[in-house]
Amino acid sequence: MAQQMTAEERRRFLTAGTRTMKVATVRADGRAHVVPVWFVLDGDTVVFTTGEDTLKGRHLRRDPRVALCADDETPPFAFVLIEGTAELTRNAPDLLDWATRIAQRYMGADLAAAYGQRNAVDSELLVRVTPTRIVAQSGVSD
Repeated sequence: MAQQMTAEERRRFLTAGTRTMKVATVRADGRAHVVPVWFVLDGDTVVFTTGEDTLKGRHLRRDPRVALCADDETPPFAFVLIEGTAELTRNAPDLLDWATRIAQRYMGADLAAAYGQRNAVDSELLVRVTPTRIVAQSGVSD
């Protein structure tokens, strides 16, 4: 039987390894658009970057509602679903810092600076998602 994760279990789950998060945005016609992103946490806030001209960037500028999901695809399975509101910042003064932190998680310390520089460009948005609802379960198949 699935069990609710505690806040600490949820944090450990979300920060483990190089797990990606799937981001669902709302298209203008109401259809969902879902893509994976690299992310890090800042407290309970999910932080990622995206190009301002990407579909998700355009969707989030029009409608900041977002759903995020990270999961473990191995038995007994687990997931964290976050619904929230995205705050987008263009030319954020701390974009390089966040882009480098994200790059370090996924590409390692040796490549973090290079990937941080690559992703901290004028057309990149810093996205911070403040949760409004969180569902986090482990042992889904137990």
